[in-house]
Amino acid sequence: MARRPIRTPRQKRPGGRRVDYPRRDRRSWRRWVPSWRQVLSASLLGAGALAGLFTAVYASVDIPDANAEARRQGTVYYWADGSQLVSVGTVNRQNVTLADIPDSMENAVVAAENETFYSDSGVSLTGIGRAALSMVEGGETQGGSTITQQYVKNTYLSQEQSAKRKLKEFFISLKLSHKRSKQDILQGYLNTSWFGRGAYGIQAASVTYYGVPAKKLDPSRTAMLASLLKGAEQYDPAGGKANHERAVERWKWILDRQVETGMMTKAERARYTKFPEPRKAVKPTSLGGQTGYLVDIANKYIKQRSGLTAKDLARGGYRVHTTFEKDRVRQLERAVRSVRKRDLDTAKRPEDKYVEVGAASVRPEDGAVVAVYGGADATTRFANNADTAGVPVGSAFKPFVLAAALQNGDGITLDSGYDSTGRLITGSPRAVAPSRSGAARVTVQVLPPTTLREATIRSANLTFVQLGKHIGLQKVKKLAVAAGLHEESLARLDKSFPLGTSTPSAVRMADAYGAFNNGGMRADPYSVTGMTRDGEAVEGFGKPEPRRAMDAAVADDVKSTLGIAAWTSLMRDRKFDAFAGAGARDDITAGATDEDDRMKSAWFIGHTNGLTTAVTMFRNKPGTPQLLGMQGVGGNDSERGNVLPLRIWASYAAAK
Repeated sequence: MARRPIRTPRQKRPGGRRVDYPRRDRRSWRRWVPSWRQVLSASLLGAGALAGLFTAVYASVDIPDANAEARRQGTVYYWADGSQLVSVGTVNRQNVTLADIPDSMENAVVAAENETFYSDSGVSLTGIGRAALSMVEGGETQGGSTITQQYVKNTYLSQEQSAKRKLKEFFISLKLSHKRSKQDILQGYLNTSWFGRGAYGIQAASVTYYGVPAKKLDPSRTAMLASLLKGAEQYDPAGGKANHERAVERWKWILDRQVETGMMTKAERARYTKFPEPRKAVKPTSLGGQTGYLVDIANKYIKQRSGLTAKDLARGGYRVHTTFEKDRVRQLERAVRSVRKRDLDTAKRPEDKYVEVGAASVRPEDGAVVAVYGGADATTRFANNADTAGVPVGSAFKPFVLAAALQNGDGITLDSGYDSTGRLITGSPRAVAPSRSGAARVTVQVLPPTTLREATIRSANLTFVQLGKHIGLQKVKKLAVAAGLHEESLARLDKSFPLGTSTPSAVRMADAYGAFNNGGMRADPYSVTGMTRDGEAVEGFGKPEPRRAMDAAVADDVKSTLGIAAWTSLMRDRKFDAFAGAGARDDITAGATDEDDRMKSAWFIGHTNGLTTAVTMFRNKPGTPQLLGMQGVGGNDSERGNVLPLRIWASYAAAK
């Protein structure tokens, strides 16, 4: 009987196909060489498995939320003329749309970084292969990523260099390229890329390197900025001779690449032969000097009008357009510094120590705050002297008492006055208005009893105490609030109230005095004209509506009286020459404290050239809650320091 053949483990059972491996019909090592059918079968099986794995991983990977760093932007504040004042935030970034980015920037980046960007799948297999091989071999990390991959790394992943991160980058890039348009990806890339000098995104880079918004860049400048994407540390021209040489060569190459890829004509390329030198590298813009005080005032106004909180503002990404005029702010700062340098000497006079100055300039016709001086430096003196309620205003408050009397007192005029018995006389005119011409030789002829006009010019305390009592302090308070002073800054209604025990800020005093020079109309002071975030306007920034604070006739009477007071004060000061060039102007009015005040402060509020400016001076020793006295500040002839705010105002008002 025949034997059944013995089945080896490699053979299938009857009815199946035999797996002939190792190959029985081959000898020695050849038995282990697979046939072409076996190779093909194995390859197809492997490809199928890889395709299945790829599909499974692709399906399981979601596009994550943008990381916190990619979402963070600076909040940018602008001067009244539209130029950038400061970018505030931990990241200097201001996102813009492609509509605000010139085509030349897009072309330069695509030509230099990813020529096939508009047609590829969002990934570069060769680039990933080079990077993976380098990491396995322990060499330097490699680039070679597409624009999409770089955007994914900037926006969705950490900056670590690892095989795991590269794999995630690959799949997210594929999915993102499938779901998002190339325009969206390019816009995101240009808004998240690092350009050096603390600038993230093309808008911040354009301002940092060339001082203009991105939309004003030309092809030469965009080529230079595109070169920074290869590594700002090596290609920023300000980094030394080697950096400059690399930057110039890369700039040339990027322009040439645009010609090679059909993005620029040879004729256009021929126009750009001179390297566009960027601005000198400077330290990132900070809140030092007056900048911090300007931002402080703007932020207070933003919170008041929009309902945004400090936490909301800390998110960044806002564009804030202010009323601050660059030249005026600088002129006011120079005026303060020049007077301090000339008239204060801490080495000779201990009384000159701890002197602080605050000032604000307001446009009466609409309440715009055009300039402030908040202190020597916002990074060392955190309290904003221009917007601090805590400094007694002294005799500078008396015009509000006068206005209240003219507005509410039956029959009271500028020529009314009190006789020696304290009786108010409201009869016929008792004063001849003085003449003012040129540098103004002012002659005031007053018949007894002293009129309210003369009492205001001489800042007669007794007359104003009597006047406040006569018309009622509530009426004085009501008019002061109507003129723009905060009610909470007003002092207790006692007999000293008319003499200026209240403590309004310089901003509010400038705004309130503006009513005297604007026919009795005044608007709340404002510092922000508009605000946006992500291109959407933030509501609440319409211009404040003017309101009537007093009758026009009352405002004109007070204005004319303050005009005489202004010239009297200017001529009394021996350093009047600081304002001599403006001596012929007729629109000058002012109110001030004087040497008879016993307040711990000195004030001068003047109006000229369409601006009302309040200047305050006081002494504040750090750690001491009470203000120090002003006696002796600036020397014995400084009238308890009262001439110093006048000199600051005169220097500022005379500036060209």
